[in-house]
Amino acid sequence: MSPFTLRALPWSIAMAFPALSFVASPVMAVDGPSPSITLSPVVVVETKPVDPLAGTTLLGGSGLARKRAATSDTAGLLGDVPGLSLFGAGGVSSLPTLHGLADDRLRIKVDGMDLISACANHMNPPLSYIDPSNVGSIEVFGGITPVSAGGDSIGGAIVVHSAAPEFAQAGQGTLVKGQVGTFYRSNGNGRGTNLSLLVAGENVSLNFAASTAQSGNYEAAQAFKTGLVPTTTVSTPGPKEVGSSLFKSNNQSLGLAWHNENHLLELKLGSQDIPYQGFPNQRMDMTRNTSDQANLRYTGQYDWGQLQARVYNENTRHTMNFLENKLGSVTSLGMPMDTEGKNTGALVKADVNLSTRDALAVGAEYQRYRMSDWWDPVSATPGMMAPNKFWNIRDGQRDRADVFAEWDAKWSTQWQSQVGVRSASVTMDAGKVQGYNAMAGMMGYGDPANPTSVPGAFNALDHKKTDNNLDLSALLRYTPDTQSSFVGGFSRKSRSPNLYERFAWSTNNNMVMNMINWMGDANGYVGNLNLKPETANTLSATADWHDAARAQWGLQVTAYTTYVQDYIDAVACAAVGKVCPVRTDNFVNLSFSNQSARLSGVDISGYRTLSDADAAGSYKLTGQISYLKGKNGDTDAGLYNTMPLNAKLALVQTTGRWTNTVEAQFVDAKTEVSKIRNEQQTAGYGLLNLRSSFEWKVVRLDLGVDNVLDRFYTSPLGGAYVGQSPKTWGIPVPGPGRSIYAAISARF
Repeated sequence: MSPFTLRALPWSIAMAFPALSFVASPVMAVDGPSPSITLSPVVVVETKPVDPLAGTTLLGGSGLARKRAATSDTAGLLGDVPGLSLFGAGGVSSLPTLHGLADDRLRIKVDGMDLISACANHMNPPLSYIDPSNVGSIEVFGGITPVSAGGDSIGGAIVVHSAAPEFAQAGQGTLVKGQVGTFYRSNGNGRGTNLSLLVAGENVSLNFAASTAQSGNYEAAQAFKTGLVPTTTVSTPGPKEVGSSLFKSNNQSLGLAWHNENHLLELKLGSQDIPYQGFPNQRMDMTRNTSDQANLRYTGQYDWGQLQARVYNENTRHTMNFLENKLGSVTSLGMPMDTEGKNTGALVKADVNLSTRDALAVGAEYQRYRMSDWWDPVSATPGMMAPNKFWNIRDGQRDRADVFAEWDAKWSTQWQSQVGVRSASVTMDAGKVQGYNAMAGMMGYGDPANPTSVPGAFNALDHKKTDNNLDLSALLRYTPDTQSSFVGGFSRKSRSPNLYERFAWSTNNNMVMNMINWMGDANGYVGNLNLKPETANTLSATADWHDAARAQWGLQVTAYTTYVQDYIDAVACAAVGKVCPVRTDNFVNLSFSNQSARLSGVDISGYRTLSDADAAGSYKLTGQISYLKGKNGDTDAGLYNTMPLNAKLALVQTTGRWTNTVEAQFVDAKTEVSKIRNEQQTAGYGLLNLRSSFEWKVVRLDLGVDNVLDRFYTSPLGGAYVGQSPKTWGIPVPGPGRSIYAAISARF
């Protein structure tokens, strides 16, 4: 698909305005759990805590602008949030992990939509559906997450907003403005463009945004594939190339908004096409991902408070196979895999001013999700992958209905509290399945109608499951003076299993089991119908010290501990009564089971202005350090993909129109690993990055060098390297070597 065609939308605006990306300043309140219930403008600031009561970090403004130049992955914009790291995945599909909890365990919303990854390998996570150039602001709830921020999760919440609609001032006439930008990154030959246009009157606003980004395989700092001798392949990566790390992504959106006095009605239509995206830590690659979204919201201000309503629909079609680095033999037929997901949701929320002291937020939320996952046969001749269509999940259903209430009280100028409760019902079901063939024996899957076969045994069971979950949150904030505040709280949060955790059924061979893996460890997995919902109990406390103006210095310390009951972790197949193939390649076949987990840690962040503006400019020192300890309570082993001790230190100089940054990043060796998964240890490392930006009138220029010293390292959360054929255990995914980048944008 051309990046300049707005697919599946009834308008032909894209023909007139190729690839657009405008970021407008917010003018009305957006969805979000804020104690304020007015339509006052959203304040967009650089990365800093802005609401200690809710533990919120808000990213926006020039802080986001600098990060966009270095990444095409929206998750990559979150790199400076204390306690947040990224699971390695594709170039636009990293998975955020917050205090050791990631992916489905976090509540991630994009423009108010609860998006679901429709893929057995979670290649299309929620943040992959919005390009960094179209992000207006991001809220990260890293402490105790209010119940109004969303349910069906046991960790924090990440709420992404595109630019809010902008309208012309009274008497201004028609407002026309936009922005055009482009970037280049040397490592992987990455490049892309974005362009946007806004046309608005006093009551009606129309904006169109689109972007395209692509990159080849990136290179590590040195050769790393020692011992890998590929067979005849279509394309063998070079000795420093990280195979299957290439990508191309196209995103477009159209927004129409109507505003009258205290009422706002907005319709957003979005379209995504990813022609390909490689995954160095997955056995499969994305060979297509298309998504169409429709998102309608209403916000109104009344004498009693504020009313918000939203309804959305999102359809995803996702296909996987092997890209050239993984294809193996030139005669390989590959393994085509298809997924279709249909996601419909609705939200109604009222923020009611009860008194000058009290505010009440009440709401209801509904989500209807349908998903099928099937793999077409590779021939008409009966065999291991033929002649039938393989049904991995057939007619999968996951429906959730929630109600919630949240009470905010300002007892005095020093004391403030927030208490919330959310009740949720999650109903799941799936249809009957079948293998590639109905034959018995090593090459066969068995008759799906025979309860003694693997698919037949699954089909004979009752698949319908209903979970009734209860979430609670309580926070208390004490502000003794203008230079300090303290907040502590407790939360109980629940998450029901996803469709793959419950309904992935096949244990017939290693190949099929390998396809069920969103952990990036290259192991094989099978689901478990008997899984219970996870329940997390969290205690968190934050101390915040700063000067009265929050301009000269600041220090914030957050300590937390979480106990997760019925934590869904990996176990040997036999532990849940399943018979899986024996492996001899050091990878393992596993299932899911309810166990327990404990996670504890501390985040420390701060800043200090070293000098105010003079001939040499102003200087500011920023830093953060995070420590996390995660243990499986049943086995006392480490939890998978938890980040070791890590820190960042940056010196920022501002002189005239220039902002220059020297940043050092330090990561300790990873020694606490998940033994059941054969997770690999990684060595500690340090990286040096340089960034510079220049703004002049309507033009912005960003320059930078990542990994200046070209240091070789392997990411603790990068997973197992299976980016090319043959796939060998024991090699973690290497991080990128030195990359020089430049980005320029102009407003008009």
